[in-house]
Amino acid sequence: MTDLAATFSATALFVAALMLGVWLVSVGKRNASIVDITWGPGFAGIALVAFATSDGVLARRVLVTGLALVWGLRLGGYLLWRAWGKPEDFRYQAMRRYWGARFPLVSLVTVFALQGVLMWIVSLPLQIAQVAREPESLGALDALGVALWGIGMFFESVGDAQLARFKADPANAGRVMDRGLWRYTRHPNYFGDCLVWWGLFAIALAVPGGIYAIVGPIVMTVLLRRVSGVTLLERSLLKRRAGYAEYVSRTNAFIPGPPRARSQT
Repeated sequence: MTDLAATFSATALFVAALMLGVWLVSVGKRNASIVDITWGPGFAGIALVAFATSDGVLARRVLVTGLALVWGLRLGGYLLWRAWGKPEDFRYQAMRRYWGARFPLVSLVTVFALQGVLMWIVSLPLQIAQVAREPESLGALDALGVALWGIGMFFESVGDAQLARFKADPANAGRVMDRGLWRYTRHPNYFGDCLVWWGLFAIALAVPGGIYAIVGPIVMTVLLRRVSGVTLLERSLLKRRAGYAEYVSRTNAFIPGPPRARSQT
């Protein structure tokens, strides 16, 4: 318990320092969108801090940290590439207009601090899995976790790449992306992201007390399905993208499945 408390304290301090630093940069650049780019790398940093401050089974610590680094740095790199040279995200622009001169302080609490708290909670599988000193070897749950993580990474990275390629073609301007993985789920990237965290939880479940890490993937799933992911994005797409309602009628929102027949008129 002492080791876990030490790791929890160290990762919490890391997250607090990270978010404060990113907030200061956002104030200087007048662009709060960098908080989104920080999301993935932030988890990679938490995993590294947990690795440095824990004394659990080395193989599991290496495994969990490696998976977190690959996932987090890929996501951060992709979001940085996507946002490069573009204005602040419309969500933060709306907040900035509403709060005016008070926006910097408001964003510190409602954007950066809140995201930091969520990041720390979601990262519980990364922390708990690294502290435990048993079992001393990797087993079936670790293998299951890697498999789920791998499937999730496939959906997330391939889905992102397919969407980026689709948007890069001027002929697709204003059209709905319904090809590749997007033919089977309206949000393959969010589905993959969710599966990654359930995979990391499966690894944590292999250690004593790992069941408590379930809070992490549950929070991530709720965020992706009901808060900042599917619900928020689709509300916008239904208003500004012709044909999206028809796409919704024949394509699963989250879990991949065969397309339904087009509605007859």
